[in-house]
Amino acid sequence: MSEMVRSIVIVGGGTAGWMTAAALARFCGKGWRITLVESDEIGTVGVGEATIPMIRNFNQALGIDEADFLRATQGTYKLGIEFAGWGGRDDRYMHAFGLVGRGLGLLPFHHYWLRARAAGKAGPLGDYVLNNVAAYRNRFAHVQRAADSMLPPLPYAFHFDAGLYAAYLRRYAEARGVVRVEGRVVDVERDGGSGDVAALTLADGERIAGDLFVDCSGFRGLLIEGALATGYEDWSHWLPCDRAVAVPCASVRPLTPYTRATARKAGWQWRIPLQHRTGNGHVFSSAHMSEDAATATLLGNLDGEALAEPRMLRFTTGRRTRAWNRNVVAIGLSAGFIEPLESTSIHLIQTGINRLLDFLPNGSVADADRDAFNRLTAFEIERIRDFVILHYAANGRTGEPFWDALRTMELPEPLANRIAMFRANGRIVREHDELFDVAGWVQVMVGQNILPERWHPLADQIDDAQLDQFLTTVATAFARDAERMPDHDAFVARCVATPQPQEVTRL
Repeated sequence: MSEMVRSIVIVGGGTAGWMTAAALARFCGKGWRITLVESDEIGTVGVGEATIPMIRNFNQALGIDEADFLRATQGTYKLGIEFAGWGGRDDRYMHAFGLVGRGLGLLPFHHYWLRARAAGKAGPLGDYVLNNVAAYRNRFAHVQRAADSMLPPLPYAFHFDAGLYAAYLRRYAEARGVVRVEGRVVDVERDGGSGDVAALTLADGERIAGDLFVDCSGFRGLLIEGALATGYEDWSHWLPCDRAVAVPCASVRPLTPYTRATARKAGWQWRIPLQHRTGNGHVFSSAHMSEDAATATLLGNLDGEALAEPRMLRFTTGRRTRAWNRNVVAIGLSAGFIEPLESTSIHLIQTGINRLLDFLPNGSVADADRDAFNRLTAFEIERIRDFVILHYAANGRTGEPFWDALRTMELPEPLANRIAMFRANGRIVREHDELFDVAGWVQVMVGQNILPERWHPLADQIDDAQLDQFLTTVATAFARDAERMPDHDAFVARCVATPQPQEVTRL
């Protein structure tokens, strides 16, 4: 008796579609048939270019060699995101990956820093964040520590060409049995009894049937919204930017190991350094700036010559009311969208795929499974939403209507409570497995001048001399460690030129 073959149909390619296809090809072996339907007539948004460290877990799970991946995608390394002009027009700070300082006793470092700052004896918070120190020196290394080392790790992510990454994963997926079907979907067939999606009809008349459908069709949500009318929760009252104009420009040196987000009059501009070009974009509110003015602002603030015509994207920040509806799972932009201020778009694709694998059905889908999937998805994206809102709410750009309105808006209750708690005593409570950790919240709040009135009382247990020595030791050790690292440009060149990037060990 032949085994039952279960069929998963992915609608849409691009980053979301081919990440999904690659992961399913890697983990769904015998008994599964994976088909991806996409049309060359329909362009992709190409989300990403900048990522966060968890992308390394995804690549490693697929068995992807880092050096090969960097060559194929024109990638560079990323240690954090610099925010210019957010706390004030001349302010800048970095939300760097990794730890802030190092803990002492029961407390995280920032409580000791707050005490020293009040006494006028602390440097900027970034002096005590290794990734920040290395990034501003344009240094990078694959760091391995001895077990007894007092120095922290150097977590990293990547900048890469999202189109090249999708093509790379397509080759990976097709080599492992994924079937790509070229065609534009013109009709979605529903089962008369269950209401599930039964099959797709393509423009050439071909019918593609499946058991489970994954919607990676982008903002339009061809299945999750077009066929199932799931509904969308609009967050534009908190995040009013609804446009982004993007253009690549010629690459310039040095290749900085960080993304830059520069505040503009009615939004912000991204800068992402790749090997072959620099990615640029201007995210803005069309209620406060015209598309022509936004494009002119972007083109007037490029590092090098523009390499293409500017491309305008229109969006509404928010999420589907259900990411899994009937037998359709939405992943990527079809599930929801938060502007790329903290480089979370590809991460949300990745966690959506992880969740799909966790809840992969063995037969019919239980309502309890769908409900749990949707609950976890909503929690994750809402906490990311709050973190992004924080950047706007804590801005120090007075006298500009866009920024003035955001600074005085009513916040989501969890965010308002978190800011109040930090402002009162420097405390951050991380709930469940939300993405951003204490170090991330602290760097953004302090970077945008939300400074606590007090610190934890246990930070007073050491005397002034011990406190001064502690902070000096941390800052000095991080500066010396960063100086021993190679130049980022040189490290990237070596990675591209050799099969495996060399590891750099710090004792």
